[in-house]
Amino acid sequence: MLIPGWRDNRCHNATVLAIDRGRDALERGEWREALSVLAEDVGPVTAEWLELNGLASYGSGDLEGAVGSFERLHALQLEAGADVEAARAAVTAALYLMIDSGLMAPVRAWVRRAEQLLEGHPDAPPHALVQMVRTYERFLSGDADGARAHAIRAIALGERLGVPAAVVIGEVALARLRISAGDVDEGLELLDEIAVQLLSGQLDPLTTGMMFCELVCAAQSLAHVDRARDWTQMMERWRLRAGFGGLNGRCRVHRAELLRISGPGDAAEHEALEACAELRPWLRREFGWPLVELGNIRLRRGDLAGAEEAFLGAHARAWCPHPGLALLHLEQGHADEALSLIDDAIEHPLQVPSKERPPFDDLRLAPLLEAKAEIAAALGDVGATRAAADHLAVIAHRYSGPGLHAAAHLAAARAAVVSGELSSAVTAALLAVSGWAELGAPYEEAVARMVLGEAYVAAGSAERGRMEWTAALDGFQRFGAHRKVAAARRLLGEVSSAGRSHRRDAQVATFVKDGSQRRIGFGDTNATVPDLKGYRYLERLLADPDREWHVLDLVAAGQGGPSGPLEQGLPLLDDAAREAYRRRLAEVEEDIDEATLMNDLGRVELAQRDRTYLIAELTAAVGLGGRERRSHGSSERARTSVARCLRYALARIADHHAELGSHLQGAVRTGTYCSYRSDPLAPITWLVRDADA
Repeated sequence: MLIPGWRDNRCHNATVLAIDRGRDALERGEWREALSVLAEDVGPVTAEWLELNGLASYGSGDLEGAVGSFERLHALQLEAGADVEAARAAVTAALYLMIDSGLMAPVRAWVRRAEQLLEGHPDAPPHALVQMVRTYERFLSGDADGARAHAIRAIALGERLGVPAAVVIGEVALARLRISAGDVDEGLELLDEIAVQLLSGQLDPLTTGMMFCELVCAAQSLAHVDRARDWTQMMERWRLRAGFGGLNGRCRVHRAELLRISGPGDAAEHEALEACAELRPWLRREFGWPLVELGNIRLRRGDLAGAEEAFLGAHARAWCPHPGLALLHLEQGHADEALSLIDDAIEHPLQVPSKERPPFDDLRLAPLLEAKAEIAAALGDVGATRAAADHLAVIAHRYSGPGLHAAAHLAAARAAVVSGELSSAVTAALLAVSGWAELGAPYEEAVARMVLGEAYVAAGSAERGRMEWTAALDGFQRFGAHRKVAAARRLLGEVSSAGRSHRRDAQVATFVKDGSQRRIGFGDTNATVPDLKGYRYLERLLADPDREWHVLDLVAAGQGGPSGPLEQGLPLLDDAAREAYRRRLAEVEEDIDEATLMNDLGRVELAQRDRTYLIAELTAAVGLGGRERRSHGSSERARTSVARCLRYALARIADHHAELGSHLQGAVRTGTYCSYRSDPLAPITWLVRDADA
C-alpha cells in the first residue's frame, strides 16, 4: 500500500488491462509510466482508475492532480451511495492537503465531509483515518488538548480495526505532546521505540516517511543534534529504498539543517537548494520551511542578498522568516530595526503549521530569544539582553536539550558582557564553547569564542582574547562564513596593534591555462590537472580578488560572451493549480461558516489566515492586465550550477595540494554573487593567465 487504509483490489477484467499495467508500474515506483499507462484507458472512469491516478499523480509531483483524483473519487462513490468509500476518499484528500499544503481549513472541510458520511455506520478503517488526520490537524493548528484526544481515539480504533498508520501517527503525536509538556526523556524514549518500528517495513511508505520526518523535527525542536543526526541517517537509508513524493525533499531539508550545524556551509546550501527544487512541486504554504533554512545558511555564509531573497520568499508564503530575517537586518547594520522585528515576532508569533516548532509551546520561542540576546547585546541594551537570556534559560531548564543549554549559556555570556560582569561572562561563554564543541557545531562554537574573546579583552587579557578570536577565525573559515572571517580578522588586527604583527609576506601562486590543462603552483608544489568548467569560474575570481560576480555574469564570462537575455521561467501557478486554489478557497469559506456558527473564534482566525494566503498566491500569479506571472528561470539554476562546479574544482585542487585547496575552500564564496576573498594576514599574489593567448 502506498497510502494508509487503501486496499489492494486488483481487477482481472481484460477490459481494464491499462489499470493492471498502471498498478504494476506503481508497485515499481514508476510514477510517470503509471500516469502514461492509465491515460491509455479510454473506457469509463472507475473508482480504481481514480485511486491509481491519484497515487501516480502524487508520486510524480502533481499534488493538485492527486487531490483532484480523490475529490473525483469522492464524488463518484457518493453518487453510487457508497458512503464509507466516499468517506475514505474524502479523508485521503484531507491527508494529502495536510501533508503538503499547510492549509488546515480545507483539511477540516474534507474531514468534516468524511465524518458526516460515516455517521450511523459501524466502525470501519475510515473512522480510524479520520481520527488520525484530526490528530495532526489539531497539532499543527496549535490545539494540544484536541490533538491528544484525537490521538488516543486514533490509536484505539487503529488497533481494533487493523489500521497501523493510525496507531503509529497517534503514538508519535502523544510522544511529541509529552515533550511539549516537559516530559522530554519519556517522550524521546517513545520516539526511539517508534524509530525501530519504522525500520521494520510493516507500515506503508507514506506513513513511514512522514513519521521519520516527525522524529527528526522533534529532535531539532529540542536542539538534540545527536538524535537528529541518528534519525536523519535512518530516514536517509529508508528513503533510498522506498521514499517517494515529497519525502525525498523533506529528507534533504533535514540534511541541510544538520550541515548548517556541522558545516561546510557550501554543502549545506547545496542541500537546501536541492531540497527547494525537489519540494517545489509538492509544498504550498509549507514551502516557507526549506526557504527559511536556505536563508539561514546563506546568512551564515555571508550571502546577504541571497539570504534576504529566501527570507522574503518564505514571508510571502505566510511562513515566519524570523529569527533569520531579524539577524539579517543586524548584519546589514540596522540593529534598531532588527530588535523591533524580533520583539514583534516574540510578542505576536505567526501561527504557522510547523512540524519542527508547533504553535503551542515555548520551544518555538527559543531561537527568537537567542537572536534577541545577540541583537540587544550589539545595541548595548543591558535590560533587553538580560531578559532574553533569562527567558531562554527557563526554556533550556524545562526542555533540557544540549543545544538549548549551549544557546542559553551564550545568551547569559552576552548579557554579562554588556553589563560589565566579566568573570560571569567568561564562565558562561566557556560553557557555551564546550557545549557547541561537543555537538560538533563549529559555527556556533566560533560565535561563542568571539564572545569569550570579547570578555577576555574587556577584562584586560588581550592575549587570551587573541587566542579565542584566532580559534574562532579557524572555525568560521572551516564553515565558510566569509563575513564572520572578516570580522574576526578585524578584531585580531586591533589586538595585534600592541606590537605583534601576524601578517606574513605575500606568497605567489600560479593558475595558468595551458591547452586542455591547468598548471597550478604554490610554495614548493606544482601540479598539472585537466581543465574543468569550475576552473574557468575560479580563474575569473582569482584574477580580481574581492570583486563580487553575479552568477549569470560569471557563467557568461566563462563561456566567453555577454550574459544575454534571461531565460523565461515557469508559470507561478498553472491553470490546474489556479483552479485547485479556487476550490481550496471555497473549502476555507465553508470552514469559516461552520466555525462562525459554532462561535469558535480561534478556528475562524486560523481559517482567515489560510484565505489570506490563498488570495495572495492567486494574486501573485497574475500580473498587469491579467497576464500570467512567471518564476525566475536562469538565475537560480546558474547559482546551483556554478556552486557545484566550483566545489568540484576546489576538491580536485585539494587532491593535489592540500594546503592550497584548504585556503581556496575557505576563501571562495558562492551564492548569487561569487568572489575570492583575499586574506590581509596571509596574502597571496595570484598569477593568472592563459598560456595559449
